[in-house]
Amino acid sequence: MPDPYTSRTPVHEQTVDGFGTVRVLPLDARADAAVVHAWTSQERAAFWGMNGLTRDQVAEIYAHLDTLDTHHAFLLVRDGEPAALLQTYEPEADRVGECYPVRPGDIGVHLLVAPAGPGGARPGWTAALLDVVTSYVLLGLGRTRIVADPDVRNERAIARLLRQGFTAGPAVVLPEVDLPDVYLPEKKARLAFLTREVAFPA
Repeated sequence: MPDPYTSRTPVHEQTVDGFGTVRVLPLDARADAAVVHAWTSQERAAFWGMNGLTRDQVAEIYAHLDTLDTHHAFLLVRDGEPAALLQTYEPEADRVGECYPVRPGDIGVHLLVAPAGPGGARPGWTAALLDVVTSYVLLGLGRTRIVADPDVRNERAIARLLRQGFTAGPAVVLPEVDLPDVYLPEKKARLAFLTREVAFPA
């Protein structure tokens, strides 16, 4: 089956031993809406905050995101198959920037991994994708620290970040955001940080 993503230029491409080749593609709000909606509408993605939205509403949100210079969305494609949704943002231009002292070189990330297929659990899958994201933002973009802000109730995501080398920060309350194309309710988050020195000690 042909790879429908080959015509799209990646911002980053990386081969992970034993996992495959991952391409980080700028998200196409319309073309990728069906995939993103299928992921974000599942109960497992409740903390992503898009449960109950239609495919058109999801497309509108990401079309709005595409107009911003400070927030970006990407589709991670592993060996031709969509594997994760990545969002990056400038913390000083985001609600998280109101909740901690932002440093020069900080970059925020959100990662939603695609649901497992019929085969069930995929050991090492999320770790490999996080490795690619870390390489992209800390080395490819030249940033010095990643900040993540999972919901405090999302214990699995927090545990995964800590296993990946992140340091847990404080629990904070992110204020609500009400824009014409997107509404984000107030959120209690656990901040987590990963510096380039920790991720790439060599």
